[in-house]
Amino acid sequence: MPVTVQNISKLYGTQTALHNVSLDIPKGQVVGLLGPNGAGKSTLMKILTGYLPADAGKAIVNGFDVAIQPLEARRNTGYLPEHNPVYPDLYVREFLELMGRLQGLGRKAKKRAAEVIALTGITPEQHKKVGQLSKGYRQRVGLAQALLHDPETLILDEPTSGLDPNQLTGIRQLIQSLGRDHTVLLSTHIMQEVEAMCTRIVIINKGNIVLDKPTGAINLQTQSLEDLFRQLTNDN
Repeated sequence: MPVTVQNISKLYGTQTALHNVSLDIPKGQVVGLLGPNGAGKSTLMKILTGYLPADAGKAIVNGFDVAIQPLEARRNTGYLPEHNPVYPDLYVREFLELMGRLQGLGRKAKKRAAEVIALTGITPEQHKKVGQLSKGYRQRVGLAQALLHDPETLILDEPTSGLDPNQLTGIRQLIQSLGRDHTVLLSTHIMQEVEAMCTRIVIINKGNIVLDKPTGAINLQTQSLEDLFRQLTNDN
């Protein structure tokens, strides 16, 4: 199982961010992690990528315990955090080639950078500095960086944030296609993205999973995400 979460809990002081959360994600699924602001989505993603330690429980990614074998777990994980960390003074191609070398690609970094530039649709912007790009194109650069080492698992926190409607279609199709051969966990607040990209929906509220179902098992046409959150909160 590429992603296994076993009884994960996390506290920030006296505030519970995650409470006894368990989750398995097999290869070939695109899982949408949904929930109100502060529900615990980003915290769970940071634990899975080794950026935060869990207070209790276990996170296993690509067969490696994140707490015990963090480097091994990260080697096959691509991560796009909510606040995309890019270097604004570097040119797009320069940045991606540098990230490729840092990820151990060596001489293959240049070729792989060219591949992910084409894959994410940033070819027209590749010779600009990252700081000159629109938010949408910076987001694409972040996604390209997450794909550089061809990871088995992708963890994407708000991957389409800042994209205009024309850009959205291409990135949604890309993520959907990546889900055929990868494990993808993404967070979003946009209902259309859930329908367009995700094969499964996991809703988290106040640190607890309150729903975990295939996308087709939920009638998303009849309600907004806010209404769905409200209904689940009342039911629980």
